[in-house]
Amino acid sequence: MALTDIRPTVRRRISRVSSYVIFAAIVVFLLVMTDWKEIGNIFFNWDVMRKMWKGVPRAALNTVVYTLISFGAGVLLAVVFALMKMSKGPFKWFAVAYIELFRGLPAMLTLLFMAFAIPLALPWKIPGGTLGGGLVGLILVTSAYTAEIIRAGIVAVPKGQTEAARSLGMGSLRTTITVILPQAVRIVIPPLTNELVTLLKDTALLFIVGATKATKELTQYGKDGLSTYFNSTPLIVVAVCYLVITIPLTYLVSRMEKRMAVKQ
Repeated sequence: MALTDIRPTVRRRISRVSSYVIFAAIVVFLLVMTDWKEIGNIFFNWDVMRKMWKGVPRAALNTVVYTLISFGAGVLLAVVFALMKMSKGPFKWFAVAYIELFRGLPAMLTLLFMAFAIPLALPWKIPGGTLGGGLVGLILVTSAYTAEIIRAGIVAVPKGQTEAARSLGMGSLRTTITVILPQAVRIVIPPLTNELVTLLKDTALLFIVGATKATKELTQYGKDGLSTYFNSTPLIVVAVCYLVITIPLTYLVSRMEKRMAVKQ
């Protein structure tokens, strides 16, 4: 019987089973041919893990602190620039230029500017040295991206809310602060949390500004461990730490998006 005489459903079933068989054969081949002892020694060396663990709490804490500082300051700036962009006149164009500039530049370049180039050109120094400059760079980048998220949330608030507040005698500023922004915040919580997860990973860029033993974040700590032990286990340790922090946040974003979808 020719293959064309077989019913479409049977052909699909045969094709699916064949793909599973081929995939299983490839997996078995890789399992047999891989030197698992060498893999374990390179990536899962328990002696290196024990030595690395001593500094993990400090590096993880630094990563979280840098993230919260950058995110908190970035959101505050973002609210200002989102409102400026929605206004009229020179403030609007200043906000547009700011947002497009820091969204268009690579984050690493912004950090280099703020940590090294700008302090050389200005008579005053950024507190915290190169690390402080790096954090300022993260704040600027975060605020530029977050400003667009907040602006979208403000636009999503029904215009009837503004009209109702105005009918009660509220001024423009009071309406924005007490009526529009609280509703916009609820709308943008999922994308803001997603931005927080992205920022947590972007703190790895701080390795370019240098760090002391007390100020290392996770990526710098893993990179130093790699150089010290000539082994890839430090990178695995750091990767697991990032996953422990980011996976719950990602799950939280998913839950919030589902709840928002149900309410809508």
